[in-house]
Amino acid sequence: MNKDFLDSSIKLFEYYKSLAEKAMAQVSDEKLFWQYNADSNSIAIIVQHLWGNMLSRWTDFLTADGEKEWRDRDAEFEDLIRDRTELYTKWEAGWACLLQALRPLNESDLNKIVYIRNQGHTVTEAITRQLAHYASHVGQIIYIAKMVAEQPWQTLSIAKGASNDFNQEKFALEKSKQHFTDEFTKDKSE
Repeated sequence: MNKDFLDSSIKLFEYYKSLAEKAMAQVSDEKLFWQYNADSNSIAIIVQHLWGNMLSRWTDFLTADGEKEWRDRDAEFEDLIRDRTELYTKWEAGWACLLQALRPLNESDLNKIVYIRNQGHTVTEAITRQLAHYASHVGQIIYIAKMVAEQPWQTLSIAKGASNDFNQEKFALEKSKQHFTDEFTKDKSE
């Protein structure tokens, strides 16, 4: 069960990373910095925040508080990223830090206590907390990208009006135990 949790969590983090990347790929460089208003965030600002959060939370994950002294959270919400290259550099650095922290974990680590701002979490709770946090921001990235894309939007899920065909295809297969992202992983390697 616990090994399933770790494997599933890693697959979900990778899945959400991929969804955001597919959304950002559909947006011009200029639109990565578009903000609806002064109180909203651009895709670039969301990426910058995720980068800062990931580096803070996952560096020395099992041994240091997840809110590092060197983190400047307020600066994450300033317009500091200058271009797509810098955006992707930070994006990849954040995700690499997260995945390097998660991959070596084993079942015996899941009940260990880690701290975020001195608040104790089991490793399982900390992973779940960050998974929900990152998924919400990926949803924001997708929503913004869909609004500002200049080309017809390439859906990241089941296309509108295609649910019946999708379900027929799935129900034509034999029942099997698999993670829903297994198909995504298969597509990625082809």
